[in-house]
Amino acid sequence: MLRPPRALLLDFGGVLVDGPPRPPGVRRPAPPELVRRLHRLVGSAVPADRIEQDLVDGTRRYAAWRHAASAEPRPVELGHEQVWNDFVTVDWPESARQAVRREATPLSYAWSWQDDWAVRPGIPEALRAATDAGLPLAVVSNALCGAAHRDFLAAAGLGGLFVSQLYSDEVGLRKPNPELAWRAAREVGVPVEECWFVGDMVNRDVLCARRAGAGAAVLMRSPRSDVEPPLSDRAPDAVIDDGYGLLGLLGRTLGR
Repeated sequence: MLRPPRALLLDFGGVLVDGPPRPPGVRRPAPPELVRRLHRLVGSAVPADRIEQDLVDGTRRYAAWRHAASAEPRPVELGHEQVWNDFVTVDWPESARQAVRREATPLSYAWSWQDDWAVRPGIPEALRAATDAGLPLAVVSNALCGAAHRDFLAAAGLGGLFVSQLYSDEVGLRKPNPELAWRAAREVGVPVEECWFVGDMVNRDVLCARRAGAGAAVLMRSPRSDVEPPLSDRAPDAVIDDGYGLLGLLGRTLGR
């Protein structure tokens, strides 16, 4: 039986929110409106079809970088300008690269936002049950642009339930860097060893919880967690399927 938590630290993608699953190896296409926006920004310097392809390739390269960063003991996050400079506009004319760098933050917001995001089943019920039980909540998420995540939660009517929202692009650190969990614990005013850390990936969330000394590492299954290799030395303390699983786990642990 897990020790009752005094606070919850929750990931965004895969826990609070997710999009519909895609077949293995199929990545999200370049958002058409973002392609058009970039084309207007750089004019004739880069054709639209190249922009579209470079966004797709940039997404793949950025994902590979994120995967490699997860193997580091204290990974840091890249700034918006560097993400565009290193992964998307690498071979563009310098004038186009400069134009993108000037607009890197709003472009990152547009690249981050997904129209098919949806709150995961049972999450509103679980968050409100935790709040009713007096448990402060914090978001702890790796993000290209956390502002998009924050705005989605606000539009979904959930943003006000969180004491704090920590996103890697704003903090400059990436999970599994334990400093993210330590900062979140400080902001909710609860020692980290009395917090549950809820995430959907072993090599980022469970490992972050373990490094930070969190009271429990709870893995919420998602399409990403289902393709991770098993890591026996990083086994979570509990595995749940969705927000209803979290609600039930809280109920059993808190005796409600």
